This record gives sequence, structure tokens and C-alpha cells, in this order.
Amino acid sequence: MIIPRTDQDAAAVADHYDELDPLYRRLWGEHVHHGLWTTGRETPTQAVEALVDTVGERLSLAPGEAGVDIGCGYGSTARQLARSRDVSVTGFTLSAEQAQYAAARPVPGVDIRHRNWFDNGLADASVNAAWSIESSEHMVDKPAFFAEAHRVLAPGGRFVICAWLAETDAGPWKIRHLLEPICREGRLPSMGTREDYEAMARAAGFEVTGYEDVSRRVARTWTICAGRVLKSLLIDRETQRLALRGRNRVFLLSLPRLIIAYRTGAMRYGIFTLSKNADTLPG
Repeated sequence: MIIPRTDQDAAAVADHYDELDPLYRRLWGEHVHHGLWTTGRETPTQAVEALVDTVGERLSLAPGEAGVDIGCGYGSTARQLARSRDVSVTGFTLSAEQAQYAAARPVPGVDIRHRNWFDNGLADASVNAAWSIESSEHMVDKPAFFAEAHRVLAPGGRFVICAWLAETDAGPWKIRHLLEPICREGRLPSMGTREDYEAMARAAGFEVTGYEDVSRRVARTWTICAGRVLKSLLIDRETQRLALRGRNRVFLLSLPRLIIAYRTGAMRYGIFTLSKNADTLPG
């Protein structure tokens, strides 16, 4: 597990997304996660929606089921899956700006809450499916993140996680110059390996039913973002202000690190599919 030199808590994560809210939406849109390319000809919008569709397929969502989006961002994934899969979704975000944006775009069956996942208020065994798209990285207590998902899932429930992962046995140079700074600059309390995630999932009571490394199919996200940031720095005053005086301006330093981390294999992107044993008693 990669741990940054400075502690990153939930307040720091919320502040990151609140302050950079206009930059995220201007540069990448309503989805705060990687795109997934198959042919290489997809637009960024098509690629981010393809990742959501992939999550929906892994979850095997059926009409009428209830799902929970852990770290839901602007609620775009929740809205897309609610429409395409005819399910109800409860989403959780630490960001007041993201929750406000979602509230202005209501969709039947979608409830976005400005609330910490560790205090979600959901009843035991109350949902059929759960997903986390690039939010587990921001969890201070990752074992508790898995345990809470296991608690709220009904027996037989499915859990899909899309996660930034550290290379297994990454060398000192990669940790010092890429992975640790990425955690610090991106407000990640830690970054685990595939093995870390699978061990925590099993300890929480999940069965690991699938894993796919899609690093090569998502990596171009950051070259696109870097190009858009450079262009925006030349013409947009808000981007210039955030880059020069913003509390979270250090995140811009992570753009070249992320590109290099993917190209060197220091960072991976994995999709985990987990299930809760159908024989598990509620609670």
C-alpha cells in the first residue's frame, strides 16, 4: 500500500473536488473518471460512458433492483444506469458542489446525497448492487469501505470497483517520483495493489469473481486532459487563477506523473467484480 507523506482526510478530498469543480467540468464533463477505449476512435464522452456501461454489465443489473453509487461525483453514472438499466440508485458524495450540481438535474429513481460513505444511513442488506468508480482511492479506511459495502448488500449482491492501483512490487524510484506524489497531489489517503484490494475484499466477506486490467484502454485519458489544461491555461482566467493561487493547484503537477506512471507500469487500472455469498444472513 502506497501512503503519502502528508495525511489526506475526507475534508481534504471534499475541498479538492469543491475547489476544482469548474475545472473538472470544463475539461472533462459530468463524469469524474477515466474513459474506456475499445477501438480508439471513440470520443472522450463515448469513452467515459463506455466505462459506465462496462460497470453495468459486470453488475448484471436487472430492472427494479436497487443500487448504490459510492463516491458518485455529479451523479452522472447513477443517472446513466438508472435510465439504461431501469434501476433505482442512491449516490454518495463528499463534495457539496457535486451534490448541488446533481440536485439541479433530478432523474426519477436517483437520490444523490451529500454524505460520507462511512455514515451512509442505509439499512443492512438493503441494496442489490453497489459500485465504486475511482472513489475507493479517496477512502481513508479502505477495509471499512469494503465492510460497509458488504453490510448494505443483500445476500447474492454484486459489487464492482474501478480503481487506480499501484504496480505490485513497484521499485523505489516509481514510488518516490510517481506513486507517492500522485497520492499526495490527488488527495488519496493511500493507493493499493491488486493483491491489497483482493485481500481486503475477502476479509470483508466478499468472493472475488472477476478482475480485469484495463490500463492500456484508459491511459489516454490523461494525455487528453493534459492537452486541454494547457489550452485552457492560455485562454481561461479561472483556470489561470486555480493554477496560480488555488489551494489544490498542486494536482496539476500530477498530470505528467499520471501519464508517465501508466507508460512505465507504475500505476494500473483495475476493474474488480465481487459478490456477497447468497447464504450470508442479513446483518
